[in-house]
Amino acid sequence: MSAVPRDEAASTRRGIMVVLAAISLFACVDVLSKKLGNMMPVALVIWARFLLFVPISLALAWRPGRGIAWRSGHPRLQFLRGLILPVQMWLFVSAFAALPLADVHAIGASAPLLVTALSVPLLGERVGWRRWCAVLAGFCGVLLIVRPGFAEASLPMLYVVAGAALWACYQVILKVVGRTDGAATTGVWTAVVGAAFSSFAAWFAWTPPDATGWALLAAAAVVGGVGHIVYSQAFNLAPASTLQPFNYLLLVYAAVLGWLFFGDVPDPWTIGGAAVVVSAGLYTFHRARLRGPG
Repeated sequence: MSAVPRDEAASTRRGIMVVLAAISLFACVDVLSKKLGNMMPVALVIWARFLLFVPISLALAWRPGRGIAWRSGHPRLQFLRGLILPVQMWLFVSAFAALPLADVHAIGASAPLLVTALSVPLLGERVGWRRWCAVLAGFCGVLLIVRPGFAEASLPMLYVVAGAALWACYQVILKVVGRTDGAATTGVWTAVVGAAFSSFAAWFAWTPPDATGWALLAAAAVVGGVGHIVYSQAFNLAPASTLQPFNYLLLVYAAVLGWLFFGDVPDPWTIGGAAVVVSAGLYTFHRARLRGPG
């Protein structure tokens, strides 16, 4: 087996460090979102996030002498994907306000499994029986988390399940538009459509935040924007196949920060269900890397 070139290995190590930094920023945004979700309408929280995203995306899509790279080969799908994201964010932020961060992310970790399931009818990909078994096991893990507390917090938990499903649809559409559109073009559509939709929703839900609310909104927007930039940079340094498993660390970060800031301790059902979901996700990812049908 040939050795990995030293420069490539160093770049991969930097990519891992960068993606870990990005995930820690995302976890901080979740803490701010949970705090904000209990202070003001969720629509305002989403609106503030997109407000900063627009200038960042336009700057990244600017091409000297050619303008902004906004033309898409799949404008309808880009528009649909742009609508899905703010709705998905609304569901998750609403759930953050009512549930421990770890519970939300434990259920949300099933999204990659949903992508695997949806890739068969929507993308024409082949998924073998091993990965189907992993998908089924992951869904059983979600049931472990949802059912014990179903009577207490059914609606917020259903928000997370619906949010995970929408995130999976978002990822599948991203794969389709990625065949013709570059990352900069996709970023512009995501930011502009999301900002327009969230601004419309915020107009109906408008309640003037106080000074603390404005400060927290600004912090969430800045930290979230920086997090996405850092996250994108990680994929310029290391292969996506190497970085993807580290996304599951967000669940660990969420559990730690939820305990530190809100005193939330995951119960045994959440821990057990999360272990099943993450294990199933990692196994599915491993089988996909093998490029086999199983």
